[in-house]
Amino acid sequence: MNVIVSSKKYDRPLLILTLLLLIVGTIMVFSASTNISMEKYGNGTYYFWKHALRVVIGLAVLLGAMKMDYRHLRKGAVPLIIGAIALLIITKLSYVLRGIDAPARWLSLGPFSLQTSDIARFAVIVYLAAYIDRKRNQLSNFTYGFLPPIVLIGIIMALVIIQPDFSTAFVIGVLTFVMLFLGGAKASHLIGTVLVACAILIPVLFLAEYRVYRLTSFGDFSTSLVGKNYQLQQSLIALGNGGITGVGLGESIGKNLFLPAPHTDFILSIIGEELGFLGVFVVITLFLGLFQRVITISKGCTDIFGVLLGLGFSVKIILYAFINAAVASGLLPTTGLPVPFISFGGTGLVINLMTVGILLNISMAKRRARTPKTSGILFAR
Repeated sequence: MNVIVSSKKYDRPLLILTLLLLIVGTIMVFSASTNISMEKYGNGTYYFWKHALRVVIGLAVLLGAMKMDYRHLRKGAVPLIIGAIALLIITKLSYVLRGIDAPARWLSLGPFSLQTSDIARFAVIVYLAAYIDRKRNQLSNFTYGFLPPIVLIGIIMALVIIQPDFSTAFVIGVLTFVMLFLGGAKASHLIGTVLVACAILIPVLFLAEYRVYRLTSFGDFSTSLVGKNYQLQQSLIALGNGGITGVGLGESIGKNLFLPAPHTDFILSIIGEELGFLGVFVVITLFLGLFQRVITISKGCTDIFGVLLGLGFSVKIILYAFINAAVASGLLPTTGLPVPFISFGGTGLVINLMTVGILLNISMAKRRARTPKTSGILFAR
């Protein structure tokens, strides 16, 4: 069976939704970071200009990814996952060898720094999409089909956990489960893997005092403003202060050094305070719209690799957005996961914009199947 591939216009609603999220994010980073930026650097726009530069870089990467045929990623999946593992190891070693007692999450490259777990998360999605596409007829075989990616992803999760970054490792595990499920893996294999993973991860979770602290403090809504759940208390105060329509852009009280990380982990709380419930509702609606567009793009793709790639990217984005919203509103313990496209960003922002570019490239390929004498994939312009 041949597949004729002809070019068509990119999915415009997906690009518009992404740009709207970027605009909201850039405005809110400026508003939320003014005081903390002044406190740390003596310049109220320090974080804003850094974020704006990364947005420009991310948009350039988006355009580049949009022009590149996404099928090239299939061939580069194995080198990409190996490179991601190498970067995680190098990052950890660079901290250990220099005696730095801090989370080993950023790899410094001169004036730039990379958050290697973000690269690993992207590599996992590409690798699993390529692996399932190649091995989908063997995926029901535990030893030769199901186990190899589980072992590889397990290694990556372990390397992320020792950074330490348990939340990102958890997200990688969820993405792996979802993609293997969508790829047709046996339910018994998936359930067994989840049980084994829980038996390993739960004890690991309690090895770090700060993670235990977050869990034991979850649900502690005491009135003390120096209690265990200070971050959540301040987040709920900010959200409550905003009401339905908010106190006005730039008028947040929570960002005045009351709420930790107002421009990153808790930026949604600042949105809720300044723009109210309606502002948060608009942001969540934009994410749901983006998710719907990616599902539509994936459904219209007859290439298994493209389908899984689109679904993996969409689940990653919506998962981060809703986990952050759940943390800000007290439905989940504090995790430290940012809001895609909204939070002050670096590597994660650029990679998220690159994934949108890849999704736009997938949307540009219109496919129809036929059965001529020869086999292969033909590209028509």
